Amino acid sequence: MCTGKCSKFIGISLYPFCLVSLVCNLILLFPSWDVQFIKEPSEQMTPEVLYLGGVIGGGLLVLIPAIHIQATGREGCCNNRCGMFLSIIFAAVGVAGSVYGFATSVLAMVRGPQCFFTFFNATSQKNETTWGRPFYSDLKNLSDANYLFNKETWSHCEEPEGVAEFNIILFSMILASTAITLILCTIQMLNGLFGCLCGTCRKKE
Repeated sequence: MCTGKCSKFIGISLYPFCLVSLVCNLILLFPSWDVQFIKEPSEQMTPEVLYLGGVIGGGLLVLIPAIHIQATGREGCCNNRCGMFLSIIFAAVGVAGSVYGFATSVLAMVRGPQCFFTFFNATSQKNETTWGRPFYSDLKNLSDANYLFNKETWSHCEEPEGVAEFNIILFSMILASTAITLILCTIQMLNGLFGCLCGTCRKKE
């Protein structure tokens, strides 16, 4: 496969993953399919949702490069060495966006969702309720006891209902899609380099 056709294939392949990241992040703004929690996002919304890793990172910052990368595979002004050089820059932007979306998703899954839960206050010796992150952990604490691997603990979140499962599924989809776009954009950087040096194999009249 020549570098031009490879670019076209990569560009087209990026579109569905951009869409998945963007849509999943937008859905995350409405946990349990309820709009009431977006009214007080600073208190009731998982912070990583508001970072918009799927909208900005895996969405827009990959979609824009995808358009140019696909264009380098078509006959026209972009299907040349200069277009291939620009595709390296655009692909690097896609890599940066993918890394941002991937990192945001990892943090969101490790730290757990923001929710309304009940906890025992040792000072007052009684149960109290608050908005917070009952599953908050760090990257060094991914053991079998972690909430990700213990479905029984998900019920600790009282509101929004089912938010733990909601977040895990959607952030997993963003995680997977950004990981794939990261690989594709990295391949395009190499493909663009070869296209710069060797040309795009376009047919000459």
